[in-house]
Amino acid sequence: MIYVVATAQVKPEKRADFIAGAQACIAATRAEAGCLAYDLAASATDPATFVFVEKWETREALTAHSKSDHLRAWRRIAGECQSAPTKIEIVHPDKVETF
Repeated sequence: MIYVVATAQVKPEKRADFIAGAQACIAATRAEAGCLAYDLAASATDPATFVFVEKWETREALTAHSKSDHLRAWRRIAGECQSAPTKIEIVHPDKVETF
């Protein structure tokens, strides 16, 4: 099992656009093979901080997700909305990848 924790910082004026784009991506991703969970949470103390928490059956399923059309569309939207690059941690049973 693979977990992904992705933290995004969003421009305040783009918050609604970020959430709308994320919701579309989340709905499509939850239907993907190998996706066990895919959720977004907003920080309780900082309205500009969001965290995606994902759970995947395998690294291969996550890799397939990274090539999906809906994720490519989401990346374009997120790129317009974010104030900094997304911090991504991919947690494997024996290691953690960071981006």
